[in-house]
Amino acid sequence: MRYLDENSSIVQWSSEELAIPYVSPLDGRVHRYFPDFIVKIKRDSNPATIHMIEIKPAAQTKIPTVRKTSQPVTRKYITEVMTYGVNNAKCQAATEYCNDRGWKFIVITERELFGKK
Repeated sequence: MRYLDENSSIVQWSSEELAIPYVSPLDGRVHRYFPDFIVKIKRDSNPATIHMIEIKPAAQTKIPTVRKTSQPVTRKYITEVMTYGVNNAKCQAATEYCNDRGWKFIVITERELFGKK
């Protein structure tokens, strides 16, 4: 947030102020997704662009490893699958929302924030 405040290219930003409806794969019901940031960027004489940004742990952005049928179904595996499914539904809804408005949707992980591999 400090970066957003101190960057001269950032014209405006907000955090978790916009609600986007999405259908959860867990219960088939409509829920509301609040993206982490909406950022308006203006560089030089170019038109301003709007970016919707979601911050997620990298582990939650990957499809869970498919387990072998001989492996037991663990609580950890079930949680990973459920988390990925919900996050994926949110990202699809956000991408659609942004595409309809000419915005850009970005997911940022610790890799981008801290240069981790």
